[in-house]
Amino acid sequence: MARIVFKDSLGDQISLFPENILDRIAINHPVRLVNEVVDNLDITSIIANYKGGGASSFHPRMMIKVLFYSYLCNVYSCRKIERALHENIHFIWISGGFTPDS
Repeated sequence: MARIVFKDSLGDQISLFPENILDRIAINHPVRLVNEVVDNLDITSIIANYKGGGASSFHPRMMIKVLFYSYLCNVYSCRKIERALHENIHFIWISGGFTPDS
């Protein structure tokens, strides 16, 4: 009988260099298109409605990116979007690592 060999789990090992999240997202992935489209939108009227004061806000451009990409992925629930912002590499990338919660 052949000797069975499994690959070692690397989940708890520290790496010398952190992995670049951009390396995991294909150049032609739809998340990059959403990012580019929203970066080119004129959102000055949205920003003009912010009154300021209180705690700092998430940038509206980032929030728009997250919503557009969520809808593109047929994710409409705030709770599911929140979970995706913690677990899905594409959501993490488009939000810049921010995790707004519902």
